[in-house]
Amino acid sequence: MKSRWNDSELASMVASYVDKGVNRDLAIRTYTTRLLGQDPELVLHGGGNTSVKTMLTDRDGTSVDVLCVKGSGWDMGTIEPQGLPAVRLEPLKAMVGFDELSDDEMVMLQRRLLMDPNAPNPSVEAILHALLPFKHIDHTHANAIVSLTNQPHGEDLIRDLFPKSIIVPYVMPGFILAKECDAAFRANPGGDGMILLKHGIFTWSDDPRAAYEDMIDKIDQAERRLAKGRPKPFTPVELPKEMSTVAEIAPILRGAIAIDTGVEGAPKRLILEHRTSQKVLDFCNAETVASLVRRGNATPEHVIHIKRFGIALPAPVSGHLSEWAEVVRDAVAAYQSEYCAYFERNNARVGGGKTMLDPMPRVFYVAGIGLFAAGATRKNALVGADVAEATIDVITKAEGIESFEALSEADLFDIEYWSLEQVKLAKQVEKPLTRQVAVVTGAAGGLGLAIAEALRSEGAEVALIDISEDAVARQGKRLGGLGVACDVTNPAAVDAAIAKVAGYFGGVDILISNAGAAFQGRLVDVPEETFRKAFELNFWGHHYMARAAVKVMEKQKTGGAVVFNVSKQAVNPGADFGPYGTSKAALMALMRQYAIEHGASGITSNAVNADRIRTGLMTDEMVAERSRARGLTPEAYMRGNLVGREVTGADVAAAFVHLAKARASTGAVLTVDGGNVAAMMR
Repeated sequence: MKSRWNDSELASMVASYVDKGVNRDLAIRTYTTRLLGQDPELVLHGGGNTSVKTMLTDRDGTSVDVLCVKGSGWDMGTIEPQGLPAVRLEPLKAMVGFDELSDDEMVMLQRRLLMDPNAPNPSVEAILHALLPFKHIDHTHANAIVSLTNQPHGEDLIRDLFPKSIIVPYVMPGFILAKECDAAFRANPGGDGMILLKHGIFTWSDDPRAAYEDMIDKIDQAERRLAKGRPKPFTPVELPKEMSTVAEIAPILRGAIAIDTGVEGAPKRLILEHRTSQKVLDFCNAETVASLVRRGNATPEHVIHIKRFGIALPAPVSGHLSEWAEVVRDAVAAYQSEYCAYFERNNARVGGGKTMLDPMPRVFYVAGIGLFAAGATRKNALVGADVAEATIDVITKAEGIESFEALSEADLFDIEYWSLEQVKLAKQVEKPLTRQVAVVTGAAGGLGLAIAEALRSEGAEVALIDISEDAVARQGKRLGGLGVACDVTNPAAVDAAIAKVAGYFGGVDILISNAGAAFQGRLVDVPEETFRKAFELNFWGHHYMARAAVKVMEKQKTGGAVVFNVSKQAVNPGADFGPYGTSKAALMALMRQYAIEHGASGITSNAVNADRIRTGLMTDEMVAERSRARGLTPEAYMRGNLVGREVTGADVAAAFVHLAKARASTGAVLTVDGGNVAAMMR
């Protein structure tokens, strides 16, 4: 590992923050914290912490010695100065004098010492940072360090490699750890750093660069020691010649871990993230992978993201998915049963009172395919996948020397059910469509984009599909989702697009089949080519998309929702719109047929009938033309309905969202036109 220290970058960042009134020491600490946090080999997603001791001026003008320490919830890689809340140093140090201090009491007392009462909670290791008599303290969970410590003879390896460092056996983070480390430091005040077995490493100095580069140097030494081990410690299994694809198996995995809420038709789903690399495949293909995945976590906080262990699965043989799906379901059922037993015995050990988290696994290790990590959102799934990859890295390196040995079950339970983590979970509030994957066609602009935005605002993960490649990619990225270019009239392209969505998110729960165009002309005059194009887009395109999406939903076995845009023309056709009206009427029949054929699988099929909305189909020019033809102003024309209100894209988008949520409605048409008697359903 090499130092990434850059004096010019440091100077630029510090000058920028100091100009904004930020304390200089804090500005420097922000730079060095980011240096550490941006390397996934050192910390991942909120792990690790840093601090700096400095002086601030209180409201009464007095100078106060403070510890600026990483705050709870902040990521070191992107931290800002406010992510390092200032805590009054002397009373913080004095807290070590308590004989006992519960986690809740510690958090409360630390908050009382904040210079800014609105600042985030200081790190649970703030007391430890305060006690160490150095200006800059760095703490990481470096893969290389835990690869050495998480072995039967890990302490011997560490003592041999770092003879001047202070070694501390594993204890629970927080107040107990602070007391243990304080005693260890007092016994060896000349130590050049501190290594916490099966946890991580601390380095320190009054000089920020020295603290950072000592961390890098120690990690580099650890990496060099690991390089002496066996680079390929696993014997691979023989894989089948033909395997199923990621897109084919992801919905099976996702469906198997959907959480029963007790409300029929409303499971809590999880989003999947797939990872594959040679290191991941070497691990997943190992003969001993079933044993390896049950060893435990690389560092204690990883249990929060991926639980104690995952599930190893055999390679899915092409053409035999139903048998493989049965293996998945059996493995998940066994995992659930074992997790419940794990909770019961450990909850009893700590006196009861804990509330069990959901018992579903968070990681699958599939031979020949790679790992799948699950989370409530795509962001959560990405975090889980990063942690699972780090776990594979640590286990592989440890096995290359001796064997990987994680914390005990009891220690991991204490972290997974830590009161501080339970409080965080209790505060999380999910939106109605969180955990669901929604696909919207014709979504690069206009009504389709409005629908995608509305679904995203309700918590859904969104995949936008449109024929406009650049626009759909841009809008997909803007919404934090996936943009896929696709001609919906091409069945092969549609199948590929849905496969891409299933591979990206793990499956599909909602389809908004919106793409269409208003083909005009009298039936006796319109060219046959135009008539066919109308049906290709307004009927066949919807069928191809629904067919592909429903196949995924059927694999998941958790239901789903399909909503078609049939428009007013399906109910109240207009003159000179024959190709449009007839194709949309056929689409309404298609919607009802899907409702009939897939209702037993919990898949609803509905439609929205909208009229007179300004979209890519109904442009301002078209509005002006129709208004003149009727002798009306554009405003009067757009308000020509029973309630006298112009219907907006947001109104129509809300109708699509409503039907996407509707648990007990299928075969229905929801009209959004302000009131048009001729278009009312009969």
